[in-house]
Amino acid sequence: MPLPLPRPNKVIAVGLNYRDHAKEANVPVPTTPVLFTKWTTSLIGDGESIIIPKGVTQTDWEAELAVVIGKRASRVSESEAMNYVSGYTCMNDVTDREAQSKDGQWVRSKSYDTFGPIGPRIVSPSEIGDPHNLKIEARLNGKTMQSSNTSNLVFNIPFLIAYISARVTLEPGDVITTGTPHGVGTFWNPPIFMKDGDVIEIEIEKIGILKNTVRAE
Repeated sequence: MPLPLPRPNKVIAVGLNYRDHAKEANVPVPTTPVLFTKWTTSLIGDGESIIIPKGVTQTDWEAELAVVIGKRASRVSESEAMNYVSGYTCMNDVTDREAQSKDGQWVRSKSYDTFGPIGPRIVSPSEIGDPHNLKIEARLNGKTMQSSNTSNLVFNIPFLIAYISARVTLEPGDVITTGTPHGVGTFWNPPIFMKDGDVIEIEIEKIGILKNTVRAE
């Protein structure tokens, strides 16, 4: 399927934004949001293949709730922030863990071509209701790997929009992907990474299932 939205100008991601994920990573819960970007050339739609480049052996999944901005937002207050949301969707913040640890920052390892599955659809705020009380899961070949709730977010959506827009203007179609809960592959014992032929599903309550097959280059 094609992308559920026109290719955005920006995908702004939030790291360590679930309390349970910070705990499994054995790091303190952040006191301010940890922001990075995924280059938009990484984006693919529901049903498209995640391609693991040659030599990459630690390809991991991250189930995330993504927020789509509906109108230009600059210096937005928390109390007004939700008025700038046009909808929500699922995202898989696919990551090369080896590159992530070696690079010293996260952008390249999360921005390989096809490492940004998003979809399957954009759901309006009226359909979602409270985005801070949604079940979120990742399943690898049918096995549940991540299972949590967006109530575990460290920084909620109004705070993130206000925090980001205080310095960076958000444009219509920009995406904020809000972080992942516990259960990513690198912290399983032993670690589990995606491989050729795997099927990875991200499901968020009221949105649906983002499903992608994994292929080796």
